[in-house]
Amino acid sequence: MCALSSQVENMNSSAVSEYGNSSLLLLNAIPRDSFSAALTKNIVAMLVWLALSILNCSMVSTFRKHCFFYEDPRYIMFICMVINDAIQLTLVTALYVVSYAFSKILASACCPLIMTAVTTTRSTPLILAGMALERYISICFPLHYSHICTVTRTMWIIGVIYLLSFTPPLTDLFITVAKEPPQFFHTSIFCDHSLLFRDRSIYYKNCVFDSVYFSFVFLTLLYTYCKIMVTARAASTDLVSAKKARNTVLLHGVQLLLCLLAFVVPSMQAPLIQLFPMYGLEIRYVNFLLVYIIPRFLSPMIYGFRDEKFRKYWLRYFISKAHKVKPAKHFSQKPG
Repeated sequence: MCALSSQVENMNSSAVSEYGNSSLLLLNAIPRDSFSAALTKNIVAMLVWLALSILNCSMVSTFRKHCFFYEDPRYIMFICMVINDAIQLTLVTALYVVSYAFSKILASACCPLIMTAVTTTRSTPLILAGMALERYISICFPLHYSHICTVTRTMWIIGVIYLLSFTPPLTDLFITVAKEPPQFFHTSIFCDHSLLFRDRSIYYKNCVFDSVYFSFVFLTLLYTYCKIMVTARAASTDLVSAKKARNTVLLHGVQLLLCLLAFVVPSMQAPLIQLFPMYGLEIRYVNFLLVYIIPRFLSPMIYGFRDEKFRKYWLRYFISKAHKVKPAKHFSQKPG
């Protein structure tokens, strides 16, 4: 069975005090995949991870090869999101594949994996909010943009984003250390957020945090979108730039909805497995694709291809790689 970190923020609507036990019962009730089915799912997962990793690495390499990207807060935030998505995708895919070989691992080994997955999951919407604010300042305050959006301030904002994202899993760990016996971290468990951090106070804490967290991101995107729309109607505004910025913020909203899947889908998963227990593995696999694969695929599509400046240098990167491969092929085909 897949040890998906899509369970990272699993907020089941069942009684909170029995949440961990009910999750464990559901896991035990789901039949195991046949060897051929397990092999097929793992191969597909690895191929998708490989394809997205190639895209992500090519974008990071494009960013690194051109120093003028280093001076633009927009591209700094963008590449930060690419790296964040790559780490998250790699971690989740590794958990998925390894779980077929080891259904249970030590809680002490599971802990850093879950905490990293939670941090990368939570940081994505905050990075989206930061990118939306950058577009808002660029369109609404163009004369002050260079003074407000500096590289130093951008790096500070990224640091604050990861600090805020790391706070919930860190408090989960503190609560667990305080309330669980020391030997708990030496036991083997199914690597799942609800089974690792199972105290009921963690559930309530995360509910409050998520409400504030997503409300802030949603209101930020809504405010920036409306302000850019108002500015775009002004006669003195560059309508083309304003329209592109508005569409970018709108796409941020779509990405935010996809990020919400990581919080909504797991809560729907348990009832679906209870209704269709024989399709439990298929339900988990579809959730894995919906929650992690699709959102990770959209980031390079939205920014890599839509941004004309980055697309130009990105395509040059692929062309240069293709030219490096061709001579090697011709050389290997020469007769001895």
